[in-house]
Amino acid sequence: MARKMLNDGELSQPNQEEQTHFDFDLFVIGAGSGGVRAARFSANFGAKVGICELPFHPISSEVIGGVGGTCVIRGCVPKKILVYGASFGGELEDARSYGWEVHEKIDFDWKKLLQKKTDEILRLNGIYKRLLSNAGVKLYEGEGKIVGPNEVEVTQLDGTKLSYSAKHILIATGSRAQRAPIPGQELAITSDEALSLEELPKRAVVLGGGYIAVEFASIWRGMGSTVDLLFRKELPLRGFDDEMRAVVARNLEGRGINLHPRTTIKELIKSEESIKVITDHGEEIVADVVLFATGRAPNTKRLNLKAVGVEVDQTGAVKVDENSRTNVPSIWAVGDVTNRMNLTPVALMEGTCFAKTVFGGQPCKPDYRDVPCAVFCIPPLSVVGLSEEQAIEQGKGDILVFTSSFNPMRNTISGRQEKTVMKLVVDAETDKVLGASMCGPEAPEIMQGIAVALKCGATKAQFDSTVGIHPSSAEEFVTMRSVTRRVAAASSNPKTNL
Repeated sequence: MARKMLNDGELSQPNQEEQTHFDFDLFVIGAGSGGVRAARFSANFGAKVGICELPFHPISSEVIGGVGGTCVIRGCVPKKILVYGASFGGELEDARSYGWEVHEKIDFDWKKLLQKKTDEILRLNGIYKRLLSNAGVKLYEGEGKIVGPNEVEVTQLDGTKLSYSAKHILIATGSRAQRAPIPGQELAITSDEALSLEELPKRAVVLGGGYIAVEFASIWRGMGSTVDLLFRKELPLRGFDDEMRAVVARNLEGRGINLHPRTTIKELIKSEESIKVITDHGEEIVADVVLFATGRAPNTKRLNLKAVGVEVDQTGAVKVDENSRTNVPSIWAVGDVTNRMNLTPVALMEGTCFAKTVFGGQPCKPDYRDVPCAVFCIPPLSVVGLSEEQAIEQGKGDILVFTSSFNPMRNTISGRQEKTVMKLVVDAETDKVLGASMCGPEAPEIMQGIAVALKCGATKAQFDSTVGIHPSSAEEFVTMRSVTRRVAAASSNPKTNL
């Protein structure tokens, strides 16, 4: 099949391609979401593609990983399975009000759920391998590193080193969870281990205020554990809309999670059968498990990037331009290893754009506007577009804020005191909807549809003219008629220390 390939920044016709022979048109290091997408799509465009990935293991390290990457093996997918499992605790409580005779003693088998989770990630690992094979991509199991602008070295499991030349090299090695540098840090675990614990902890301490922290706090609490959540700011989920952060905090407390704002861990001390957590306020908390959810670092240390001349930032993330190209023209990078917008669907978008640009004759750049995302705490938070603070900070004009807080119909029968909160941020002059947020049951499912509307540039009038689905929570997004507040462009300081 005739192909258009990118040479020296310009698309060239097949008869203009360089005559230099390479083993591969593309070699990808890392078979996670972004790497697999880029490899498959490039192969579908006619490129000869090779890809390497570390051997499979649920808990990653510098030398183990697995086809499918973080999301499939030790991230989004197994996390969501545990969230589903944890959600049944509250569901069973609510069921009594709906006439279900639920006995007081309900047993939960953690090991059974863990095995189901493991079975699923193994199944998905196999599917990803088949996707690569069906696309004609050659898969190598081993550690890859770059030894030249057009050369990759793969160290196989038996130590054998294989060397391949490639016209283009794509780095898609992702990132890995980090431990906080405090005394006793070796006693803590990261999200990798949290997804594979042999026993469900009775007492858990979670350090961190990001989405991973609140998700695991929700999981363990939903399964009956005592959970203490420690974070540095006044509210969890820094970077999200402040009003929605407060809603999440209220819901976490309502579910029985002990919140410790403006608190961090000073030291961990091993006792006979537990871990003593010493906070910076001198408080002592006893736990069976301490989870550090304090950030992730790009997987670049062993790629030999400095020797090849590929630039990285202070965190180790690969520097790329808007086309995902590094300062070395033949070397590219997508996904979390670039530390741009670290979401699986974004890595898929970046991988798709790379393949279209380099091999498909369809130059395109990733579009990071109006990317929806979700925090799978219980109940979940989901957002798209600008937060109120971001809209104010842009300072282009007055904004209108519409909010709705209500008791979901389901809770009116169960008696659960947990409100759903929705929010729209609108440009007062153009009527364009700039952002949407929701915290409540099924928020991510609803927000995906709202994201399409924002991507199409929908106005508040178009929201208002849309007929709702009744009875549903989702209809509230098209029935919010009254302005909650109008914020003048220059009248508010958008910065927050929360």
